[in-house]
Amino acid sequence: MKRVAIIGGGVAGLAAAYELARQAYDGAALQVVLFEASARLGGIIETVHEGEFVIECGPDAWVTEKPWARELAEELGLGDEVMASNDSTRKTYVLVDKKLQAMPDGMRMIVPSNLDALNGSDLFSGEAKQAFRDEVGRAEELRMSAPDADESVAEFVQRHFGEEVLEKIGAPLLSGVFGGAVSRLSVRAVMAPFVAMEREHGSLITAVQARAAASNTNSVFTTLRSGMATLVDRMIAAIPEDWIRLAAEVRFVSYGEEGWLIGTARGVEQFDAVMMAVPVDVARCLLEPVDAEMAPLMEMDASSAVVVGFGFPDAAQFAVPPGFGFLVPPGSDSLLMACTFVDQKFDDRVPQGGRLMRAFFGGKAAERMMRCGNDETAAVARMELARILGPLPAPQITVVRRWPRSLPQYGVGHLERMKALEERVKALEGLWLLGNGYRGVGVPDLVRDARAAARQIARQS
Repeated sequence: MKRVAIIGGGVAGLAAAYELARQAYDGAALQVVLFEASARLGGIIETVHEGEFVIECGPDAWVTEKPWARELAEELGLGDEVMASNDSTRKTYVLVDKKLQAMPDGMRMIVPSNLDALNGSDLFSGEAKQAFRDEVGRAEELRMSAPDADESVAEFVQRHFGEEVLEKIGAPLLSGVFGGAVSRLSVRAVMAPFVAMEREHGSLITAVQARAAASNTNSVFTTLRSGMATLVDRMIAAIPEDWIRLAAEVRFVSYGEEGWLIGTARGVEQFDAVMMAVPVDVARCLLEPVDAEMAPLMEMDASSAVVVGFGFPDAAQFAVPPGFGFLVPPGSDSLLMACTFVDQKFDDRVPQGGRLMRAFFGGKAAERMMRCGNDETAAVARMELARILGPLPAPQITVVRRWPRSLPQYGVGHLERMKALEERVKALEGLWLLGNGYRGVGVPDLVRDARAAARQIARQS
């Protein structure tokens, strides 16, 4: 009987436990303990249901083109719950000079698939529009001059489109997803598909146009009708109850001839394998006594996020522009990082006639909000929204969540560090590193990694 410890009960830890439970059901000789330091499972995935509002406290969806979250949902019997974003009305705005300017239709992150749509856009200057058009003609130059070494997201975007595009959409888009300054983020780690496009086509615009013509994907985002927490709940229901230990903080980990030893307040237990699915900061501290050379490879910046959800009973009381929400470029005169118009992005999120918005603070603003109480945080969020959208009525529901150091920042050279880290991990038999600090930050990435690791452990049992 192979004993497996899973440390951390977020999405990665739960997906690992779920897959191990499946393997055990199919005959694998496994005994599993999932240690979760807090009193709840799911990590930053949490859905609040109140007054017919469905409010996500963490991620509200996954990227449709990554199949692993959808596959898991369907396997868990949630196929009827899977719901696409309302992409027929998808529009995103950017705060420029205190006004919301719409991004042109057909944008794939920083890359336009429809150059004609640029003509009617007020977001970009004539120089920036010309830079987009010129990029197509520079295809061979860009392909031949693509650097062999990693570079920052800022350098990559500037080479293709210039400083204005970086400031207006590159920085707010990527800072929101990956948390961190684009001047430090690794382009190979956070924009790998675009790096591959450059190597093949040179021009990102040409590559995106070719992919759009061949793609059958109609929506960018996918979620669950009853909320993302349903995915967590179904995984928990499929895991043997006696595998799960809540309020069970792991205090130390050691490795030697006897295998892995895990220490908690209840005592010390021996395991054959350890799946480390805690935040990378915590994993580094636990593993430093095991392998001192591993710890520096796990050092990385991480940014915090504060989410404030507002539910309004009557959308007619104030107007928001049509679309999914807006981004705030760094350096703007606003503490906000972004805002989502949830009821326009997804169906079935509000009572009839209602409105739901989520405001986000990141970076230094999030660190400031971390020190504020819920009432003060909500008041600041409402004030910042009102400065952009106009006066807001009193919300029926307010939800505030703080996620400290929840977004690890993949700095330049991240992939090389992860390769070196993987070599250290291989030298320690039975260790697996899971979570958003290594090979992707989205729910599909975490599910893919965790289930693959669990299957490998089961094969070795």
